[in-house]
Amino acid sequence: MKTVKAIRARLFWFTGDPALQGDAAWHYVEDGMVIVKEGVLTHVGEASALLAQLAADTPIIDHRPHLLMPGFIDTHMHFPQTQVIASHGAQLLDWLNKYTFVEEQRYADPDLCKANATFLLDTLLKHGTTTAVAYGSVHPQSMEAYFSEALRRNMRMIGGKVMMDRNAPAGLLDTPQRGYDESRALIAKWHDKGRLSYAISPRFAITSTEAQLEVSGALVRENPSCYMQTHISENLKEIAFVKELFPSAKDYTDVYDSYGLLGQRSLMGHCIHLSDRERARFAETRSVAVFCPTSNLFIGSGLFDWAKTVEANVRIALATDIGGGTSYSMLQTAAEGYKVLQLQGQSWSPFSAFYAMTMGNAEALDLHDKIGSLRAGYEADFVILNARATPAMEMRMERVSDLMEELFVLITLGDDRAIAATYVAGERFEYAE
Repeated sequence: MKTVKAIRARLFWFTGDPALQGDAAWHYVEDGMVIVKEGVLTHVGEASALLAQLAADTPIIDHRPHLLMPGFIDTHMHFPQTQVIASHGAQLLDWLNKYTFVEEQRYADPDLCKANATFLLDTLLKHGTTTAVAYGSVHPQSMEAYFSEALRRNMRMIGGKVMMDRNAPAGLLDTPQRGYDESRALIAKWHDKGRLSYAISPRFAITSTEAQLEVSGALVRENPSCYMQTHISENLKEIAFVKELFPSAKDYTDVYDSYGLLGQRSLMGHCIHLSDRERARFAETRSVAVFCPTSNLFIGSGLFDWAKTVEANVRIALATDIGGGTSYSMLQTAAEGYKVLQLQGQSWSPFSAFYAMTMGNAEALDLHDKIGSLRAGYEADFVILNARATPAMEMRMERVSDLMEELFVLITLGDDRAIAATYVAGERFEYAE
C-alpha cells in the first residue's frame, strides 16, 4: 500500500473560533488538496500548486465537488447504551433505573462487549465521527473491547470504565478499592497506546460514595495526562438528591471540587443548571462544560445556556450523549443545539456549530495540535461531506448561494447519508453493510 496519497476536494477548516475572530477563523479552498504520508497531513492547499509537487505514481483520490473537513469529535457518549436509545418516557433518574442500569449489567459478557464495540465504532465512522470520549460499564471488559477495537482501526479515542459503588443494582457496583485497581490497570495497559487515552470515570456523585470520589481524585493526581469525566447538574431531582447525599457541600460543583476532580482535562457532562458561582469555579479550574442537546431535550432535562457559559469564560464542548442522546450524528446534534439556543434567543451560526464539532472539541480535549484542523503535521482524520445527499437536500441546494448556507443545510437536513467518506489516519473507512 502506498504510504503517500493525495485527496482532492473542496477544503474547509478552522484555525480559530469564529465567534471571536469572524471570517478570519475559517479557511475555504474551492479546488483543494491534502497530501497524506503515513497517516499525517504533509500539505494542505490549492490543488493546482500541489499537483506539481506530486511524484508521478502518487495516487490521487478525487472527491470533488464534495467538501473535505476535519473528522467530527464527540466528547461524551456511553458505549453500553447503544440498545437503550429511543427508550420511552422517563426523566433522568427513572431512565437510569428503568433502562440503562438494566442494560449495562449485560456488559459482564466479553463477547457482547466485543460485538457491540464493533457496532459502535462502525456506526461512529459511518456518521463521520473519528474521535469520541466514551463511558464504559463498570466492567473492565467493556473497555478492553472498546480500546481493542479502536486500536485495530488506529483511531484516536478516549474512554474509561465507570466507577460506581452505591445507588445502582448489585451487578453494577464495584468498591472504592476495586474501582481504583481496575481503572489503574486499564490506564497502565491502554493510556497512550497507539492513539488511545484513558478517562477516569466516576459516573456521578449519586453513584459514588465519598470514599470512591477520594480514590478518583487520587487517580487524577497520579495520572495527570488522563482525562476525568463525570456528570453534573443535568436534572433538578438529581441536584436535590446530591444535596441530600453531600449536605456540607456548597453546591454540586463543590462536591467534585472537594475531591480534586476539576481541571484542564475534566469533562463535565450537561451543566444545565449551574449557578454563577459554579460557572466561575469552572472557569478558574479550566474545566469543560459538555453540551448534550439531543439528550437534554429527549430526557426533558432543560436548556443549556450557551451565552451565559461563554460570558463566564467556561470552556464548552459538544456531544451526542448516546444513548440518552437520540442520534450518533454530530450534524443532527448541532441541529438540536441550534434549536436549544433559538429557544433562549441565542443565535448559533453554522460556522460556530462546525467549529464546535471539530477544532472547538479538539481544544476542549487539549488535542488541538493533533486533530480538529487541516494543517501540516496534523493527524489525517477527515470527513467528506455531500450537501446534496438526499432529494430534500438536493432541492434545497438549488437555492443555496454561499458556503454558510451550505453548512446550514448540512446541519439541519444532514445525517449519515451526507457522509460520502470518512478517513482515519489517512485510510478510508469501508463500512460493511
